[in-house]
Amino acid sequence: MALLGGAALAMWWNVAPQMRAEFEHWHTHEHFPERLGIPGFRRASRWAEAAPGGEGIFVLYELEAHEVLSSEHYLKRLNAPTPWSTSMMPHHRDMVRSQCRVLESAGGAVAGFAGTVRLSPTPQTQAQLRAGLKVQLLEWAGRAGLVGAHLLRHEAPAIPATTEQKIRGGDRYADWVLVLTGYDRAVVEQVLRDELSDTALGALGAAPGAVQGCFRLAHSAVAGDVAAAGAVGR
Repeated sequence: MALLGGAALAMWWNVAPQMRAEFEHWHTHEHFPERLGIPGFRRASRWAEAAPGGEGIFVLYELEAHEVLSSEHYLKRLNAPTPWSTSMMPHHRDMVRSQCRVLESAGGAVAGFAGTVRLSPTPQTQAQLRAGLKVQLLEWAGRAGLVGAHLLRHEAPAIPATTEQKIRGGDRYADWVLVLTGYDRAVVEQVLRDELSDTALGALGAAPGAVQGCFRLAHSAVAGDVAAAGAVGR
């Protein structure tokens, strides 16, 4: 099954070890239910950095359409964070937040491991890069050890900075995002290392300087899986 909609919100940040337990409790029992209660949010998934001791988090929200990112319901949440959210937002360090349209999607979106690549085309190679990655995505989605591959492109909605963004101190974004999902960590890492290296991506038309990560699944849910926001607290 491909991604559940035509848009996605892809985010990366770091959480200090001393905040990890409270972050996971909050993110699982308040934040996911809150976001999945917003019309158009179809699935929420969180992965943690696979390397031992890693502080990195990767979160993917699958959305019905890009317009959800500027909807009244979503903006209301972003501009009125709960007290618990307000206390947690400053601990989202080095936030990268890409508000994306789905360009290509093949296979499953949720698996034990996710490999991510944050990349950009050169101004002259957008069509070439998309076409080359589309062929690769279809092959990866059927490879042993993998379950899916998805290509996203950031497109910021025309809205002012929100309260949550201001609390975090501003967010960066990734231009294009490639998400590779699989059940075999070694295969995910091999594709990142060999087939999605800067050299390999450059041959397809990507600019130098892509950023990679490998993450293990912590939690995934759709709206019917979680309690109403606020049902669980500190």
